[in-house]
Amino acid sequence: MQLSEQEIIRREKLTALRNLGINPYPADLYPVNHTSKKIKEGFEDGKKVIVAGRLMSVRDQGKAAFAELQDSDGRIQMYFNRDVICLGEDKTLYNQVFKKLTDLGDFIGVEGELFTTKVGAQCIRVDNFTLLSKTLRPLPLPKTDEDGTIHDAFNDAELRYRMRYVDLVVNPQVKEVFVKRTKLFTAMRTFFNESGYMEVETPILQSIPGGAAARPFITHHNSLDIPLYMRIANELYLKRLIVGGFDGVYEFSKNFRNEGMDRTHNPEFTAMEIYVAYKDYNWMMEFTENLLEYCANQVNGTSEATFGEHKVSFKAPYARVTMTDAIKQFTGFDISGKSEAELFEAAKSMKIDVNETMGKGKLIDEIFGAKCEGSFIQPTFITDYPKEMSPLCKSHRDNPELTERFELMVCGKEIANAYSELNDPIDQRERFEAQLKLSEKGDDEATQFIDEDFLRALEYGMPPTSGLGIGMDRLIMFLTNNASIQEVLFFPQMRPEAKPIAISEEAKAIVELLKPHQNMEIGALKLLANLSGKKWDAAMKDLSKHGLTSVRVDSDSKIVELKQ
Repeated sequence: MQLSEQEIIRREKLTALRNLGINPYPADLYPVNHTSKKIKEGFEDGKKVIVAGRLMSVRDQGKAAFAELQDSDGRIQMYFNRDVICLGEDKTLYNQVFKKLTDLGDFIGVEGELFTTKVGAQCIRVDNFTLLSKTLRPLPLPKTDEDGTIHDAFNDAELRYRMRYVDLVVNPQVKEVFVKRTKLFTAMRTFFNESGYMEVETPILQSIPGGAAARPFITHHNSLDIPLYMRIANELYLKRLIVGGFDGVYEFSKNFRNEGMDRTHNPEFTAMEIYVAYKDYNWMMEFTENLLEYCANQVNGTSEATFGEHKVSFKAPYARVTMTDAIKQFTGFDISGKSEAELFEAAKSMKIDVNETMGKGKLIDEIFGAKCEGSFIQPTFITDYPKEMSPLCKSHRDNPELTERFELMVCGKEIANAYSELNDPIDQRERFEAQLKLSEKGDDEATQFIDEDFLRALEYGMPPTSGLGIGMDRLIMFLTNNASIQEVLFFPQMRPEAKPIAISEEAKAIVELLKPHQNMEIGALKLLANLSGKKWDAAMKDLSKHGLTSVRVDSDSKIVELKQ
């Protein structure tokens, strides 16, 4: 492992601490009794406190120093005085341990009393401090100049997502997003629980991936010797519980879809689904708008939210527009009663990318997505979807070509999907079979399995039921004004980090010789490298194996080219 100069210095300090008899990673409980926030809220001169956190700044004044400690709630100023910390003749704890062997980022524990500085700042006068954890890598600490300009900010997106632990330390505003995420889950749970519905858990590993149209991740169970699928949705299991006699169940589920990644999609995501017996989609629309208004208020203290350039109001009620009317409004095309061929030609004439594997439902979905979706900024229920788009949804009571379904659109994105659930087992089987035909036609997002056990459950009878699904990641994006899903996931999916190529010292020397010119005649290069024949051969083989160099013949000469 190659270490930077700073990392080498910190390891030397680690050794020096141990030589002084100080354990840089003590196991003892540290008796914290305050946080920075608690100190500021109940500040009182002379009050004794014990706090712990990271050392984030030091202003050395010789025999004294001001410093900042950062804990889970924020930062607090500290004042270190050599003669207070070291009462006797031995000043090692201040002169050596604090000033020379402690680095920014180290975890320390501090005991002291509160006082107000001459400039009115709240501060801890340190009586004693303890090193709790020595950091071996320097934090990328941003600096703010006198004009308020931030320098050396840790803002590279890939680094931030890959090293979220660093991001949270040096960019405190990031933490607030995840605090609000937790508030959202808490608010939603409270709303459901007070409505009398029960939180449940259903399987993540499933023998049949059902409940949505999506490509699953596949794994293998060694003991049973069967393929299993990471769940794409939990819908069919929650409906089984309605069959079993629960009037209302909900679950926050981790779902997995083996599909594309972009600013609004991650292969692993969190969804909430709730199913309530004896209700329909009209009731669920009112329930949903009341739920989201409540959640917005609990998360942000207001039903208003800002998303990019848009001001969004989550205050109920929300507009309702049928899918047919939405498409007609924005394209002039009426999808009512149209055949698959007519829809295909219409989509092509609108310059929408479609193909022969798509059935009526997928074609309508593509038209709506391309021409209508982005126009709905304020929360809007898009209702009454064509039957081909909704294989688990009950037929519309007034029009058998449609279903009783809505999606809630906000700023051009879907955040909720709900049905009057299909509870006719014969109709459900026919819908599954139609989806299976689409799968055989080449639509890899169509249902590829018929869940016989779910159909058997329906045959035992499921009461009229309405179900709702909400993408939790996308909802918190809107409530925290984040355009990228990676900003609201602690650890979004990333490509594997590129590993540094390990080559010999001789090979590295050859690379350095090639860098100024990018290529060199092989004889001249070998002469400059000044290696024995054996080491030269090994180094050149090493470089070739890792694709760092290539050799081409130019007239009578061989030229070594650097490829990096």
